[in-house]
Amino acid sequence: MNDRPGCLGGLLRLFALRWLFDWLQDTFGYGRGGVCGCGCGTVLLILFLIFACSIITGTDWFQLGF
Repeated sequence: MNDRPGCLGGLLRLFALRWLFDWLQDTFGYGRGGVCGCGCGTVLLILFLIFACSIITGTDWFQLGF
């Protein structure tokens, strides 16, 4: 049995992840002052890439559905 979500669920998760990443970058990311702004932006970018790869590889892109 295949427990991976379908392409609509994957697209929804990627959209939610992008929205969350944009909000976090605007709030804590690059350009928010000093060393902390650069460090937080880099950490957020690395976490975004890890979660995006997890969503992309964990989704059955040939199944239409959630």
